[in-house]
Amino acid sequence: MKKVITYGTYDLLHQGHVNLLKRAKALGDYLIVGVTNDNFDRDRGKLNVRNNVLERVDAVKATGLADQIIIEDYVGQKIDDVQKYDVDIFAIGSDWEGKFDYLNEFCEVVYLPRTEGISSTMLRAESQDVVKVGIIGCGRVARRFPFEANVVNGVSITAAYDSNSDASLKFAKDFEGVVSYKDLSDFYKNVDAVYIATPHLSHYDNIKTSLLAGKHVLCETPMVLKFLEAKELYKLAEKQGVILMEANKTAHCPAFNHLMVMIKSGLIGEVVDIEASLSQLLDKTGREFDPNQAGGAMFEQGSYPLLPILKLMGINYESIQLFSRMENGVDVHTKGLIKYPKAVCTFKVGLGVKTEGNLVISGTKGYAYVPAPWWKTDYFELRYEDSNDNKKFFYKWDGFGLRYEIQEFISCIYNHRFSTARLRRRESICMAEIMEQFSLRKNFFKI
Repeated sequence: MKKVITYGTYDLLHQGHVNLLKRAKALGDYLIVGVTNDNFDRDRGKLNVRNNVLERVDAVKATGLADQIIIEDYVGQKIDDVQKYDVDIFAIGSDWEGKFDYLNEFCEVVYLPRTEGISSTMLRAESQDVVKVGIIGCGRVARRFPFEANVVNGVSITAAYDSNSDASLKFAKDFEGVVSYKDLSDFYKNVDAVYIATPHLSHYDNIKTSLLAGKHVLCETPMVLKFLEAKELYKLAEKQGVILMEANKTAHCPAFNHLMVMIKSGLIGEVVDIEASLSQLLDKTGREFDPNQAGGAMFEQGSYPLLPILKLMGINYESIQLFSRMENGVDVHTKGLIKYPKAVCTFKVGLGVKTEGNLVISGTKGYAYVPAPWWKTDYFELRYEDSNDNKKFFYKWDGFGLRYEIQEFISCIYNHRFSTARLRRRESICMAEIMEQFSLRKNFFKI
């Protein structure tokens, strides 16, 4: 049996892709199709990919031409796959002419003619209206947004609004193409979507007003601090037919997502314990230490260490206990203990206490170790009883990391996905529930 292998992104699957697959299939008896995963595409700078990997795999499967579909995860995998699957022919489009000649050492390399006049890039250009994004809240975090959005296809920052008009005027002056608005109704007329980077207690009103105006919303984490508010807003978003997404950059980090997939696939066995820590030493005159502005470590940082716990263990925990050191009405250090039926998880956050910011996920076969600062994951290890089995994984974290959440936000808008698998609505709502427990001092112990 003659085996043929080919690779592609297969974004916005079109007739050109189908023709190429037919030509590859005709070369042999068995066709293996490699679909690049989301993280690999991002590493290659392809932040303009419209469909996620599951959607692209389904599209290839629907052609009926692939006998086997595999995922391409890393540079150099083609050599491994050719040998692993005993491939006879490597086939690829003629626009890659000469680029894969190195594979001639392992199999025959065939460059197939492309279908003229059609490509994913062309289809995106024709079908993809640029999403005009306005920014509400023009502080420190928001100033990173235009730079990050600039590397994502299909998005343009066009407007700025802040309760302090001087801040939005300065923002517009510093970033080309941005117009400052003093009136929110005028602001909404000139945008399709909104990025909210205001203080925590303003989020609910900002989100609700934006949703009622029919705008997609990406809101900084923590989105809201009350369970019912989170449920209400997600329900309202779906009713309005728009996307609401919590902007937790770690949730969209390529390496973090790969880690979650590997853990869920059982590489360290059953998870029985998770420890996640995050801390900073900040100027105590800032907003983060003002109880009237929802200051404190839990509200400022808590959504990050809660993320891996809720992603891996789910939202149905049995109990939670919170222990805090308080100063002037805010927690400078909080430790949480969350009990599940077959696991226990702990997290630590601190604004006035410094701790090692590691993430450790313990399982029945081994454990995952992510060194500080784990929330911007670019490296992690899987460790086992026999150290010869240990594996190290290296990734790239670009810029401030916001580009990954922006790309997913835009993808959700184009594909009408009301919830992203990277931070599902139910997980975001559960985070708000835990924040509310803390604010009500429920199961709370002062230390």
